Amino acid sequence: MTVAKMAIDLEDVKIRIAQPGDAAELTKLARDSYRQYVAAEGSEPEPMKTDYLATILLGDTWVAEYQEVIVGLLVLQPRLNYLLLDNIAVDEALRGRGLGRRLLEWSESRATALGLSEIHLYTGVVMTQNRYYYESRGYKETHRAFENGHHRVFYAKSVGL
Repeated sequence: MTVAKMAIDLEDVKIRIAQPGDAAELTKLARDSYRQYVAAEGSEPEPMKTDYLATILLGDTWVAEYQEVIVGLLVLQPRLNYLLLDNIAVDEALRGRGLGRRLLEWSESRATALGLSEIHLYTGVVMTQNRYYYESRGYKETHRAFENGHHRVFYAKSVGL
């Protein structure tokens, strides 16, 4: 059964550390999730070019799984004073069903568990839907910059300690 046909109960979605065998599925998920931005960006967004096996081996990659089907991914990188949410992606068949919110909330609890009081993230200037979504979840724009060929908007959010 495909994810699109599943009636997903978010309570049944498990978030676990990614394993090397997940790399191909994460690559596919990221490519599917970000392909809509290629034309507006003028090139592939960074998550489409990521070596997911390398991020998995660093221990910074997590998957959301429902009945052994990967439905989301997170790349979280602890820094000295904050947790960088480097990538979040949700299977396009599940968008708008609350999985992105659950992954963001899980990231915030992960930051707290690591003793970090902020989460930082960035997205493309042209990714207006993402920007609106992060802002609606309490993330505040901190600055904008041009990096790696992309115009980016940077955000931060304080999380409970």
